Amino acid sequence: MILLVLGLTASPLLTGAAFADAKAPSPPEPWQIVPQAPAPNVPGSPQTPAPTVPGGSGDINATEAGVAQVVDGFWKKHFTENFPGRQYTSPRVAGAYVGTSGPRCGGAPSAPNNAFYCPAGDFLAWDQNLMTTGYQKIGDSWIYLVISHEWGHAIQNRISRAQVSPAADLQADCLAGATLAGAQRDGTLKKDAGDDKEIADTLTAVADKTPWTNSSSHGNAQQRIAAYNKGTQGGVKACL
Repeated sequence: MILLVLGLTASPLLTGAAFADAKAPSPPEPWQIVPQAPAPNVPGSPQTPAPTVPGGSGDINATEAGVAQVVDGFWKKHFTENFPGRQYTSPRVAGAYVGTSGPRCGGAPSAPNNAFYCPAGDFLAWDQNLMTTGYQKIGDSWIYLVISHEWGHAIQNRISRAQVSPAADLQADCLAGATLAGAQRDGTLKKDAGDDKEIADTLTAVADKTPWTNSSSHGNAQQRIAAYNKGTQGGVKACL
């Protein structure tokens, strides 16, 4: 069983120390999801359910649901043009859990303070404590980055293995950058002042202390930021 947890290990994504140097936004300037006309419900086209959070914040619930819709919408629109001959299907958004109450992946339990894509079940999930802490310490860009990154792992599971980098997490960072920048170009997302710093702070918080060297490494902060920027500047194909 492989848990892709902003990386390829089943270890927790963060510990409390990861936010030791992070400062709370004052005040955060949120990304803005641009309202769109509802897309027609095409028969046979899977719909991404909105995530739900047991006892969670309504604002965070709404943000997570909105991010999932924006990211899924980008890939519905652009997957085939980037991967000719392949059709996109939406992964299931299992959404938020708390502690060890999340969905199992290949028989393994969910881990606290984690976010992951499960290839065996083709779904994404995240611990709401992780999302809440990141939002409070860094801002809403934390939520955008975590979800678009894990969606990048779902995309890796849908393309040729030859197109998947051994540095799978850096590639997922790149795909996250391509997704969020592409959604801005599509007009479904608007970025505000301060969002770039929040993204950099998020990537720094989840980075390893050493450079990427093997499949269990996430990459250091400089590598993760560079990979994300590569996607924003060059699009999906720059990540392959």
